[in-house]
Amino acid sequence: MNAKKTRRKGLTPRSEDFSAWYNEVVQQAELADYSPVRGSMVIRPWGYGIWENMQRALDDMFKASGHQNAYFPLLIPMSFIEREKEHIEGFKPELAVVTHAGGKELEEPYVVRPTSETIIYSMYAKWVQSYRDLPVLLNQWANVMRWELRTRLFLRTAEFLWQEGHTAHATESEAEEEARLILGIYRTFMEDWMAMPPLTGLKSRSETFAGADRSYACEALMQDGKALQAGTSHMLGQNFSRQFGLTFQSDAGREEYAWNTSWGVSTRLVGGLVMTHGDDIGVVVPPKLAPTQVIVTPIARTDEQAAVVMKKADGIVQALADRGVRAAADRRRHLSPGAKFFEWERKGVPLRVEIGPRDVERGEVVVAARVAGETGARKEALPETQALEGIGDRLEALQTRLLKTARDRREGMTYRGEVSSVEELGDLLDGGAGFVYSGWSGDPAVEERVKDATKATIRVIPGEEFRSATAPSRCMGGGEARMEVVWARAY
Repeated sequence: MNAKKTRRKGLTPRSEDFSAWYNEVVQQAELADYSPVRGSMVIRPWGYGIWENMQRALDDMFKASGHQNAYFPLLIPMSFIEREKEHIEGFKPELAVVTHAGGKELEEPYVVRPTSETIIYSMYAKWVQSYRDLPVLLNQWANVMRWELRTRLFLRTAEFLWQEGHTAHATESEAEEEARLILGIYRTFMEDWMAMPPLTGLKSRSETFAGADRSYACEALMQDGKALQAGTSHMLGQNFSRQFGLTFQSDAGREEYAWNTSWGVSTRLVGGLVMTHGDDIGVVVPPKLAPTQVIVTPIARTDEQAAVVMKKADGIVQALADRGVRAAADRRRHLSPGAKFFEWERKGVPLRVEIGPRDVERGEVVVAARVAGETGARKEALPETQALEGIGDRLEALQTRLLKTARDRREGMTYRGEVSSVEELGDLLDGGAGFVYSGWSGDPAVEERVKDATKATIRVIPGEEFRSATAPSRCMGGGEARMEVVWARAY
């Protein structure tokens, strides 16, 4: 069967096969496609437009908190990577190494950056002499490569786009404050822009970033009950400073090592957005991140009608632009209105405005929402002026509704209470629980036993605002609980 005809048959229902649905919707909504390079993807304009809006929002938040952008090389000397032993062990299986260039074998291999701590802190060591040079608060937008064996579009690819922040501070407390500040920025962005509410907290030692003292994370729950690590902020301590001689003269005249942090989010967020809000029709893009917030669809049968309707559509697009709304007109004559509606709904445009010859005569338009409102209605015929004046409120209401739906789903799939055994945890997860709270003794052997038996891991040791009112007293592995943790199966 012709591939284009197959696409119109619809998506695999989420309830039937969530993984198949995800792969289909990412491609059919034209977010991304597989590339000829193993494990890599091509991000298409609609998907890249969403990423661009994510970039803009985050970049503004970083700059508002005192950070600046810079850029560091793609290739990193292998000797740099090897200096931090824990770091190299954590990344060794994923490294892509360049051994030849210019027709010759290189004296020293270069690693295609999997992350940039080593090369960045080697540069900071050149730039920092005194406490007066601190803090250094830099971020870069870049691509990285981690040679993943099992890949999935956006969620895990050999090459992906991200931002990575790297900072240097005079004291441990300042670095700790920075790591927590960024964790808060990520959470705010995910809630306010993505309408994807994460849990935040500390990672267990086994889940801590290679080379870090502590790692903090945002963990979001997808519709299928699996967790997605959506962003991380690491308190690196002085590990990298010691390896690269990043020292400064303190106010007291002593030579001291700087304290570092690193933090990042990636194009994985686009996948998280799809899995948080998508439905069996396609993607649902929160209005704040939609490349096009309103698609204006002219409907005409004749050239004469088209001239009138197109002129009105262009006027509506301009009127919306004047109100700060990202709008576009679908001027394609070779597609039927139904085909256009199908395409834009699959891509997840928040609102559609339909305009035909009779609508022009009556001074009306039809406003169709991608997701039904509180009344359950998706389409409404309104006077043009009233419709245009209300577009902003409709977009804001949809943004709010998506966040509430995602938060309610997360809470509905969260189990809080005493978990008496590893077997009970497995039963809860098999029964539809997403996040499961339990007590934990802190024993890594219990953590490993749970992972082997249930495929679940500790996603976070929850921060204060996410802790249970009454902490569990017993560890599921036996004995007294020293802390509360959140388990889930994860991507």
